[in-house]
Amino acid sequence: MKPLNAIMISGREVLPLVEGGKGISVSNGESSGAWAATGGVGTFSGVNADSYNEQGDPIAQIYRGRTRRERHEELVAYAIAGGIQQAQVAHERAGGAGRVHMNVLWEMAAAERVLNGVLEGAKGLIHGVTCGAGMPYKIAEICARYGVYYYPIVSSARAFRALWKRAYHRFRDWLGGVVYEDPWLAGGHNGLSNSENPLVPEPPYPRVRELRAMMCDFGLAATPIFMAGGVWYLREWIDWIENPELGPIAFQFGTRPLLTQESPISEAWKRKLLTLEMGDVFLNRSSPTGFYSSAVRNGFLKELQERSARQVAYSVEPLGEHVAVFRVGARNRVVYLTPHDREMAEGWVAAGYTEALRTPDSTLIFVTPRKAAEIRADQISCMGCLSACQFSNWAENDSFSTGKKADPRSFCIQKTLQAIRHAGDVEQQLMFAGHNAYRFASDPFYANGYIPTVRELVERLQTGD
Repeated sequence: MKPLNAIMISGREVLPLVEGGKGISVSNGESSGAWAATGGVGTFSGVNADSYNEQGDPIAQIYRGRTRRERHEELVAYAIAGGIQQAQVAHERAGGAGRVHMNVLWEMAAAERVLNGVLEGAKGLIHGVTCGAGMPYKIAEICARYGVYYYPIVSSARAFRALWKRAYHRFRDWLGGVVYEDPWLAGGHNGLSNSENPLVPEPPYPRVRELRAMMCDFGLAATPIFMAGGVWYLREWIDWIENPELGPIAFQFGTRPLLTQESPISEAWKRKLLTLEMGDVFLNRSSPTGFYSSAVRNGFLKELQERSARQVAYSVEPLGEHVAVFRVGARNRVVYLTPHDREMAEGWVAAGYTEALRTPDSTLIFVTPRKAAEIRADQISCMGCLSACQFSNWAENDSFSTGKKADPRSFCIQKTLQAIRHAGDVEQQLMFAGHNAYRFASDPFYANGYIPTVRELVERLQTGD
């Protein structure tokens, strides 16, 4: 194993080992501060981070507003307060070592307001901001204003080119690095473009080499690239270390830090990670963001898949093959299906899936009355956590609407991610993970269910394992 030499990140030479910043409190001040204390880069989530009362207990994020706009303002206030407190915790735990970064999603609602609010309230405590899930053009200007380095998350050289040409070239001094996130292997939301096949992964080396060549053209030869997604054993990446073709490289770990003593996820979640097998994490497009995402196959995703499978196209008037009358809803309004689809629909109704819900794509999905009530309640309770949500049709614009019907094939992402983080239900909630999570079960480091500290994990990584 080659030695891991320190590289310059956010104004200091540190180990090129980075904790990936997961969302909804899954990486917090405790975990990121512990990682920074080892001499690397810890990253806490700035996405609806937890805040605490005077006794140190987490404050439940309860929404009392009667309208979406009112609840949205509550959400922003929670997010800013939580981000500031997590930065304070991380700063204290780091003890002056390493670097502390914050991760935000550009497609989260009020991203600019939250970022400004946290950076203003935690001045001097945060050294860098990583940001993905969208095209974060404005992050450069915001971070430069506060003297904080910024790290865009991209999945291709083409995406970085667009960001650089439009905005980043004006704030080059504060570009701390570029995070290349493998869109086929990373956990959570992934940056697959329409031109890429989700079923045909491409190797990361040529894509990162292309990114570095472009960065060199922009005068960024010394700017680090963080390799994220699919990194487990560093001995498998030995050709990347001190490679002049790639330049300075750091390695970002998102999944492995989940299984540490400082990780804030539940014990049930940690134990579930130890049982995963190859293929248990899969790429899907159920997210209300519209992005692909990688999550663990469980009852939650199984129900979503089955829900979408019970789907037929309809017409409001006879058209082409859509001539079979079918009645929908409490008012028995007539729509038209093909004869074959009506036969399937009647079978679903007979099986108990009696509620037919309309989608924005002129289709019907069939669910039980209980599930229909849950879907409608979640849509009504929306607090506007995304800049645009397919599930509830909330959007962060003048009309506060996407202009489309709410889509019952998706789900309330805020609800489920808060639930798995704080309640620990790993079967009926969304459980993000990277595709290498199955390796917990075979990695001898975790034999007999062993859960290391962050320091033990970072020391292990430096051996190549």
